[in-house]
Amino acid sequence: MAKRDYYEILGVERGASQDEVKKAYRKLAMQYHPDKNKGDAAAEEKFKEVGEAYAVLSDQQKRAQYDRFGHTAGSAGPRGGQQGGSFEFDLSDALRQFMEGGMFGDIFGQQQRGGRGSARVRGNDLQLKLSLTLEEISDGVRNTIRVKRRRPCQSCGGKGAAAGSAPQECPTCRGQGQVRQVSRTILGQFVNIQTCPQCHGDGKIISNPCKTCEGEGRTRVEDTIHVDVPAGVAAGQYLTLRGEGHSGPRNGPAGDLIVLIEEKEHEYFERDGDNIIYKLTVSVPQLLLGATLEVPTLSGKAQLKLEPGMSPGKMLRMRGKGLPALNGYGRGDQLVEIELHVPKKLSAAERAAIEKLMESENFKVQTNEKGFFERVREAFGQ
Repeated sequence: MAKRDYYEILGVERGASQDEVKKAYRKLAMQYHPDKNKGDAAAEEKFKEVGEAYAVLSDQQKRAQYDRFGHTAGSAGPRGGQQGGSFEFDLSDALRQFMEGGMFGDIFGQQQRGGRGSARVRGNDLQLKLSLTLEEISDGVRNTIRVKRRRPCQSCGGKGAAAGSAPQECPTCRGQGQVRQVSRTILGQFVNIQTCPQCHGDGKIISNPCKTCEGEGRTRVEDTIHVDVPAGVAAGQYLTLRGEGHSGPRNGPAGDLIVLIEEKEHEYFERDGDNIIYKLTVSVPQLLLGATLEVPTLSGKAQLKLEPGMSPGKMLRMRGKGLPALNGYGRGDQLVEIELHVPKKLSAAERAAIEKLMESENFKVQTNEKGFFERVREAFGQ
């Protein structure tokens, strides 16, 4: 059975950079790793396939040979020996490739650490919604919010141990936070790294826990936080406040606070990007004779001039009266849509005046009927 193209296996172009090749391999190797797909023969084959492709394409010399000769290249294959016309790659090669490539820690969520000491667990992120008016979005605003979060315990200083005591090195993992299990099979030696079951990855155990936090090193508190919102934000965007989320256990780094922006419904305006739309209702006399009207804007009142004879539905533009561009220059406009007010009831005097106006030539609607009946007869073949 013919082998698939290595570039096709990794889903990259032939001119892909080494970083792109590695990124594609990392994604696929984690997806098809045997430990994540126990008993799945198809996934195992996929894992070997992507490992073989990466072993060739990550090496400049082997990649150059493959680009020139394809799978019939007669030089060194992934193992470095003569392959007699094709590359050979089995599961042990794939697993070795995976571990040597620094992938083992990624797939199991372990942190790569040098030397002794535990992996500090990061606290969770917090998320909240912040509703703003268009006026606040227009000018930018500083909001004060209250959040409930876990922060370092004041009683033990975040260590988790009671006063006068200290955490001890875990005897199971000897402070590493991980345990290794080595097994030998016909495919070679396998090293399985897992979080220590006794200290749960902390590397230390607390024999005398703090009574306030019960050894966790953090307690739930309610804090006040100031959020500076830049002008021009929009609904669906978010601000990230680094380190303002939950603190990690026993002085672990804090997560982030994610502030999701929402917009309050406005009494007058609708938003369209950086522009705002305002619907202005006017009377028939104002359309006919023209008028200067006062309209609301985000910064107060402004004068708007209507030219005589304006038609309903026309859109007027008030430049620079919209919203500022986020992290940019300039502002949008305020678009004023003209709507006609038609009274539902008329007095006798008003009706008489309008009926008299209808007799005027200026108020008669002109229709173009020239050739109409001729076109109808042609359409029906008469």
